Amino acid sequence: MEKDFKVKINESFEFDLKGSDTKKLDLLKLSDTTFHVLNKNKSFKVQLKKSNASKKEFVIKVNLNSYTVKIEDQLDLLIKDMGFSIGATKKANDIKAPMPGLILSVNVKEGQEVVEGETLIILEAMKMENSIIAPKDGIIKNVNVKSGGAVEKGELMIEMA
Repeated sequence: MEKDFKVKINESFEFDLKGSDTKKLDLLKLSDTTFHVLNKNKSFKVQLKKSNASKKEFVIKVNLNSYTVKIEDQLDLLIKDMGFSIGATKKANDIKAPMPGLILSVNVKEGQEVVEGETLIILEAMKMENSIIAPKDGIIKNVNVKSGGAVEKGELMIEMA
């Protein structure tokens, strides 16, 4: 099944793209952040200025103009269609274990400032390593788990302020 994407540019323009559309690009990678693109016999220099992969938000510069690009995949669109909002969970100050498992590492300590998306804990569950990330910017109020310890589903691991 082909993946569909919705691309929003500068909160003004929306485009629906198919995965096969990306394969049709006449694109030459010049560096990790710079590309040369040909479209309808016109040449464009494209630079990646900012990247937030967890939010799927990027700032690119095409020739002399900058654009903010947001990408939604099929899962994002389904969540939105179902009426769920990721923003509603951002207010949570308690980080609870999503499943039973073993704490492989605790990457934060009490009083530490963290940013949204930063890995707080690595939890091993069902032979897989799962990164537990900060749902928002904040300060670690309490760490209730230790590396090597076990947790049950729903157990409070970290409190944030």
